[in-house]
Amino acid sequence: MNGVVRFLLNGLAVLLTAYLLPGVHVEHYGYALLVAVLLAIVNAVIKPILVLLTIPITFVTFGLFLLVINALMILLVDWLITSGFEVDGFWWALAFSLILSLFNSLFSDLTKQQVR
Repeated sequence: MNGVVRFLLNGLAVLLTAYLLPGVHVEHYGYALLVAVLLAIVNAVIKPILVLLTIPITFVTFGLFLLVINALMILLVDWLITSGFEVDGFWWALAFSLILSLFNSLFSDLTKQQVR
């Protein structure tokens, strides 16, 4: 049950983030859920490979290159979804990834079960 709630909250986070940023467009909640699913898949499959291959540049940039990788994952999801989700460029993707991670962190804290 907790996984379903987290999935729905991730979709809400995508929708809220797109609402805040004028360079990111999501047509409705269904597309936001699709973005959440594809982003989870891309982050689980492709992102670890990119992180591994870019360890030297990540080390030289003190980890800031990971922000570039996050933005590239958003742009990849934008490319995979042909309609209903649009990101206007790299900088919007970077802002989207930062704000989305803040929303997801907030929602994660809200849904934590308290230990008694």
